[in-house]
Amino acid sequence: MSSSLIPERPMLVSPSLAATIGLEEACMLSVLNDMAAWRPLITRDGQQWLDIDDTLVAQAMPFWSEQDIQRISKNLRDQGIILLASAPYSESRRLTLAFNENKPARVCQSLPIINMGGGANLIAANWQPDKELLRQVAQHNIPDDFIRQQIPEFVTYWRERGETSHSWGAKFLKDVLHKWRNHQTLVARQARENNEEFLKRDQDIAMHSNWLPSKDALEVLVKHANISYAFVEDAIPEFVLYWQERGEVGRTWNSKFIQHVKRQWVRYSSTLEHDTEPKRIPDNWQPSSDLFDVLKLANIDMNFAQRQVAEFVLFWRESNQLYASWNTKFLQHVKYHWAKQHALAPTTQQANHHAGQQTHNSTSSTRDRSLVQDLTDRSWAQ
Repeated sequence: MSSSLIPERPMLVSPSLAATIGLEEACMLSVLNDMAAWRPLITRDGQQWLDIDDTLVAQAMPFWSEQDIQRISKNLRDQGIILLASAPYSESRRLTLAFNENKPARVCQSLPIINMGGGANLIAANWQPDKELLRQVAQHNIPDDFIRQQIPEFVTYWRERGETSHSWGAKFLKDVLHKWRNHQTLVARQARENNEEFLKRDQDIAMHSNWLPSKDALEVLVKHANISYAFVEDAIPEFVLYWQERGEVGRTWNSKFIQHVKRQWVRYSSTLEHDTEPKRIPDNWQPSSDLFDVLKLANIDMNFAQRQVAEFVLFWRESNQLYASWNTKFLQHVKYHWAKQHALAPTTQQANHHAGQQTHNSTSSTRDRSLVQDLTDRSWAQ
């Protein structure tokens, strides 16, 4: 007698097998056994593999979800009944499996199916993915060189752990997919950061008090133009102050700074070259025109500089000291007071080094310092 409640051939499940390995596992094993009887098998490495995609799986096992199929097939693999070469079903959307000929004795009595494959084993020191596995990995658009770079670390990791597996290929596929996704995420983040940095550099920005020349700009001035690093540092505060007061915006501040320092250095070097004999400051001493050119390049007000002359001459006449270059001494004096007036010389100790004072508390005074030290003094700009 037949019943309309059974519209298709029923699935046979051995009660003893279900009691041994679980009802769901016995049901899946029965379905896979039937499919292996009529599906073409793939021979590889001396084993025969059943390969079915999600369409066939859905037709044969419509009563299970993707998560169920993944879970139950994993249970069969963990019990040593099948070998799985495919990635987890929810990712790969296919089952590539072989029946384990070394399955437990309690299962053998209930399984009239094809013997295939081997048992769980340690990974070999010279383990390599086979061509079929490389093909499966390549289907995820993963470059071959990236795949092969992961092999040594994968083998070392699992050999150190001393664990066994029925399918090192499946583990390797999962490992490579995970690392490839992480790699793509990292590359995307770096590309985004580089793009943001590029856009930032390409935007007009206003001069600000914390501005500093770039490493490349310093290298151009110090290494290629042979300008003293101390001199370059001296030029930063006056450069920042000038462009802050003008309130302009731009994207070439480093180029402007290089031009500014080079112009100042030419004047500075010329003044130092032509004034080398130590002498007492004359009563009627006046700064040279070259000195005022340097001050103009530094964007220092000429009237402000001229007002410093009388005090400067009086101080050094009374101190009765000799210097080779009163122009460069005066240049330091003016730069210091100009910076101090614009809040660029914050500490008292630094103030004691300018051209119009002597320090009594520090370990050295202007009398103890050489001409080169005086010329490269940049305490006024700190």
